[in-house]
Amino acid sequence: MSFNVAIDGPAGAGKSTIAKLVAKEMGYIYVDTGAMYRAIALYLLRREVSADDESAIASLINDISVEIKYQEGAQQVWLNGENVTTKIRQEAVGNMASATSVYSCVRSKLLSLQQDLAAKTDVIMDGRDIGTCVLPNAQVKIYLTASVKTRAQRRYNELQEKHVTCDINDIMKDIEERDYRDMHREISPLKQAEDAILVDSSNMTIEEVVNCIVSHCKERM
Repeated sequence: MSFNVAIDGPAGAGKSTIAKLVAKEMGYIYVDTGAMYRAIALYLLRREVSADDESAIASLINDISVEIKYQEGAQQVWLNGENVTTKIRQEAVGNMASATSVYSCVRSKLLSLQQDLAAKTDVIMDGRDIGTCVLPNAQVKIYLTASVKTRAQRRYNELQEKHVTCDINDIMKDIEERDYRDMHREISPLKQAEDAILVDSSNMTIEEVVNCIVSHCKERM
């Protein structure tokens, strides 16, 4: 039987970074579900589809193929045969993914792929509804969060390092709006699973968060 770890939490909480490190420490496969949604978002942006046009999105969803592949231990995301791993990290793609992930046609498109991966191998999977919907029977569930101010500062620092002009107040506003959308959507809203362990990383180092989660995993094994 495979061992599954679900990490949920709001945008900018560091889920992907932490999940990758925990997966490496535990020797598990890391599955970035957010990247899958971003791949679909990238396709829709390229087709110039409005995030509000659910019918148009539903009509295109069967034309979209998203695959997860691993090259030298690193996850690669493929969209209709194209490696889009780096292209899906744009801010506009993230916002589009947040807006369109509320639709059932988008969520059902990816659900079976995510569950099949988890059934076959030991995985660390992060997202918004992993512990509540995708992997409700995961042996370990983590709800990773941080204050809006902390998350905005982290994002600001990342963009500054890439020499991208940005305003921290705009970033905070964007995070607050994404939190609201994610927590109030009708389908699979972001929330802490009843049996999930709350980890607030606002005043923790990355190493401390990783050690905390690894410790919980070892306790459940």
